[in-house]
Amino acid sequence: MKNSNSTSAAIRLAIESCDTWHHEFVTPEHVLFAISRQEQFQDALLDINVDPEEFSTSVGEYLDSLERVPEGVRYTIEGSHQFSEMMTLAVRQAQYADIDVVDVPQIIAAMLMLEESRAAYELNRHIGDSHGEFMASLVSNYDERETVVSTDPSGDEAEPHRQAWREFVTCISDTYTQHNPLIGRDAELERTIQVLCRKDKNNPLHVGEAGVGKTALVYGLAARIARGDVPDRLKQSRIYMMDMGTMIAGAQFRGDFEKRIKQVMEGLAAEGHAILYIDEIHNMVGAGRTGGDASLDASNMLKPYLESGEIRFIGSTTYDEYNRYIASQKSLVRRFQQIDIAEPSIDDAVRILEGLRPGYEKFHGVKFATGAMEFAVRQTARHISDRFLPDKAIDLIDEAGAYRETHPLTSQKRQTVDRRLMGEILAKMCKIDATALRDTSNVALQTLADDMRAEIFGQDRAVNEVVEAVQMAKAGLGDDDKPMASLLFVGPTGVGKTEVARTLARQLGVSLVRFDMSEYAEKHAVAKLIGAPAGYVGYEDGGQLTAALRKSPNCVLLFDEIEKAHPDIFNIFLQMMDYATLTDNHGQRADLRGTIIIMTSNAGAQYASRASIGFMGGVSRGEAMLAQVKKTFKPEFINRLTDIVVFGDMTRQMASLILDKKLAKLQQKLTAKNVTMHLTDSARQLLLSRGFTPEYGAREIDRVIGSMLKPLLMRELLFGSLKKGGEVSVAESKGQLVIANG
Repeated sequence: MKNSNSTSAAIRLAIESCDTWHHEFVTPEHVLFAISRQEQFQDALLDINVDPEEFSTSVGEYLDSLERVPEGVRYTIEGSHQFSEMMTLAVRQAQYADIDVVDVPQIIAAMLMLEESRAAYELNRHIGDSHGEFMASLVSNYDERETVVSTDPSGDEAEPHRQAWREFVTCISDTYTQHNPLIGRDAELERTIQVLCRKDKNNPLHVGEAGVGKTALVYGLAARIARGDVPDRLKQSRIYMMDMGTMIAGAQFRGDFEKRIKQVMEGLAAEGHAILYIDEIHNMVGAGRTGGDASLDASNMLKPYLESGEIRFIGSTTYDEYNRYIASQKSLVRRFQQIDIAEPSIDDAVRILEGLRPGYEKFHGVKFATGAMEFAVRQTARHISDRFLPDKAIDLIDEAGAYRETHPLTSQKRQTVDRRLMGEILAKMCKIDATALRDTSNVALQTLADDMRAEIFGQDRAVNEVVEAVQMAKAGLGDDDKPMASLLFVGPTGVGKTEVARTLARQLGVSLVRFDMSEYAEKHAVAKLIGAPAGYVGYEDGGQLTAALRKSPNCVLLFDEIEKAHPDIFNIFLQMMDYATLTDNHGQRADLRGTIIIMTSNAGAQYASRASIGFMGGVSRGEAMLAQVKKTFKPEFINRLTDIVVFGDMTRQMASLILDKKLAKLQQKLTAKNVTMHLTDSARQLLLSRGFTPEYGAREIDRVIGSMLKPLLMRELLFGSLKKGGEVSVAESKGQLVIANG
């Protein structure tokens, strides 16, 4: 760590003073006495109305009172323990301030930390309550960069001071070639150039969502200036980018931050034809402010430079940050010309990616297949809803290129990135099965109905309607601004409504997000779904439904037993089914365009048993329930549904197939224990006769297996002949299941 010229001069004078007074040790008081003779320190004292001569005299009187070495005694002047501690603290202060020299302000700050020293006492006695103002003035008077000791005697010591402002900025005009080229955005670029050529208020402000290309526009402007394809007024211009984080970092004392801003502004003004780009310009509002002092706000400090027109400014921010921080600063807004940077269309984004293709192919050493850029744009636009083009599409091609680079193809010399690989990468990003993204292969969709009928028995009409709705959406014939399907399943309990939703999610390769609506019977329970309003407990947590949708935007969304929810909760479903969007309490939107909404209801089940009585004897149970559903739910709710799927009553044939399915699942568990189970026909018929009831559906079969069959197997597995596996035969005897002998 180097000492500044002022610090070195103070230490030399302190040693001389120590020798003059015949003191054996150099103390902080000797250094303070030497500093008190410096003009910069005296000016700082005058700023807080302290007499410099009185201060110096007070310190000198203390030094004069110290014990001296007798005349004729030889001694060597050394630094005292407090002097060493002071210098250590001063070095630490310089490190905290992110500077490579120890200057007088750091020495004074270190003295104030030595609470038991006379130097700290004298400083506190004279400065009083003006510590902040005194330190700010001290920092301003001592310029560590102007007085740094040069290690090269032949070097120009003034040059570091003149060029110090460059430490806080990056010259985009020198680094634009390392950035992706700007493709398109001609209108926005022309508008930016036009504003920069104005006489007054020549400061463009780019406002747009994150990832739409605000920073790329500035790099494109730098490239255009370098080519000379701009008006004469801008041909000599150079663009610099200021990082507010670097400006604030290490600004330890009051006055450091202001001095850095002033240093950068004066350096840019002296250079001439300078354009300063401030990314995330909303960070300026409030930067450097301490307590309620608005005068130290960075945005207020820049206003004179914004007004003068010597330096042109380009700012960029998002709409949310603009409304939150900048819109209220009317004096700041009027000095900028707002330019909206909208998200590019699908076609424009494809052109941007085609322009970027050569750079990414060269970087990763791969070749992108024909149509890969369009696939990346269209699929990210469809499946990634919380980010914006072209950034999310560029991320996909970059990720795919990196994957092929780290997992090269061994079967061919030329490394290619095709749509299949991109689909797999996107599937990981979106947390969905890759087959759901392959529009070119519809084999899974073609066999979806058969695959579901293999697991769902007797509800062919319901399965066909669900599959048709999904295929319609996949074919692109549905509404792009609505969910893939909004279905209401109506039917008695235990006929397979929830099972259809589970099977559909499994066959499509997406997650099943289930909400049991019996938990939302209270009026205020809607806050659990979309979050509590501001000012209420739980506001910071957000909503369960919106959080789940942002986590898995491509899913089967199941609302089970919807009739048990409070009627007011149905109102939030209206915008979900109509516009495929849901806004939470923080204003963040969840996208449902890739979601299949399924709601189950057995509303009117108490009326189903009366369907065959009286004049309505020809009406089925499901149709009777459907009539009651239309009375239960509001017309605007029913009108937004893609379809109402009525599930038929449980028949003996359905019960027989379901029984076989349940027994097969039980056999899978037994196989894991090396056990094979055989049921006689009479045993199977007993289970079927006890388990088949139209009122309770398939759940009664589960109960019968659990009460009659599983206890037999449990005893044999734990204590009987099946401890080590084997075969078991189950028969019927006197209306009960028994283990057959032999």
